[in-house]
Amino acid sequence: MNAETPKDGEKTPEKKKKTKRKKAAKKTKAAKKKATKKKSSATASRAPWTFPKNTLEDALRIPRAIEDKNAGNPMHASVLVKAVGYSKTNDWRFLDLLKSANQYGLVEGSGQTALVTLAQTGEDVVVPSTTTQRQEALMQAFRNVEEFQDVEAFYGGKKIPEDEFFENTVVRQFGIPRDRVKTFVDVFLANLRYLKMFNAQSQTTTPPEPTSDAPSPATESTERVREFLDTCFVMMPFGDWMDKYYKEIYVPAIKEAGFEPVRADELFSTGTVVEQIWNEIEKSTVLLADLTGKNANVFYELGLAHAAQKPVVFTAGSIDDVPFDLRHLRVIVYDTRAPRWADNLAKSVTDYLKNAKADPTKSIPQPFRQLAIANQNAE
Repeated sequence: MNAETPKDGEKTPEKKKKTKRKKAAKKTKAAKKKATKKKSSATASRAPWTFPKNTLEDALRIPRAIEDKNAGNPMHASVLVKAVGYSKTNDWRFLDLLKSANQYGLVEGSGQTALVTLAQTGEDVVVPSTTTQRQEALMQAFRNVEEFQDVEAFYGGKKIPEDEFFENTVVRQFGIPRDRVKTFVDVFLANLRYLKMFNAQSQTTTPPEPTSDAPSPATESTERVREFLDTCFVMMPFGDWMDKYYKEIYVPAIKEAGFEPVRADELFSTGTVVEQIWNEIEKSTVLLADLTGKNANVFYELGLAHAAQKPVVFTAGSIDDVPFDLRHLRVIVYDTRAPRWADNLAKSVTDYLKNAKADPTKSIPQPFRQLAIANQNAE
């Protein structure tokens, strides 16, 4: 029986088979390409992390524990793990933290069975001979991570762009894998916030009229590098004389007490303002609140501090600015008309902050004080 002659435009059986073979070949090729891409992605995800997963501030928990708990002598991981708040050496959080401390050059020795020793950089940070030595060691720790140093040099102190553009630059210019770039950006920016803080002008308010003993109004912003490991978050109005009080009275007094001062207008980070303030409050060892003028923002931040069970020292230009149910706590009332009021205020702030660190519960009102005591006992 003769095969039918195909109509015009109709494919012959041979052509149909050839078309099927081409389609099958394309599918096979696409599948191989997809598998290769998936394999490449899986290989990249298994590759060792070349930068720390933890911030420098977090990683400092390792050398500080070695210094505080063992006088700076080497510690086995099995002992160190409990000193930093974990229970088992195979806890991935502890292992990541320990590896990060190694990547920053703070300690030597990583893994579940390691004998961890303080590196020179770590020692210079936790027990420096001078303030400058600590500052230099902190910057060195940051720059021990090659990728951090490269990105810092690339921007050269200029403003870092918004999230999406910064992430794209980090991926293209520095080869950070796309699935790890979010962690890189978060840790890098957190380190910048920890190491460098910037004074900025903000909205104005009306503080007490100063006398000739007071400092002159603030006129410019300045950059300063972290000197101390413990933070004191300052809650106060911004603008004019208050900015100068902060710079020339509170900052020196807080540093004299052994804390790094931070104010809300010095924060630069992603997230809402409240989120940033909450993070700083949680990380602070003690806080200082100037209640002068009954500023609403200050009282809101104070509520967050009490909810976080943090010790707060109060200052005010008038006792009337201090709520009645807080006057039994540590309150410093200053009078700008009094001789040497600024010097006396600074000395009192230093003394009160030291006392608050030594006995924090006395600077926490009830019922938060009871919660803080319960948490201390649980630890």
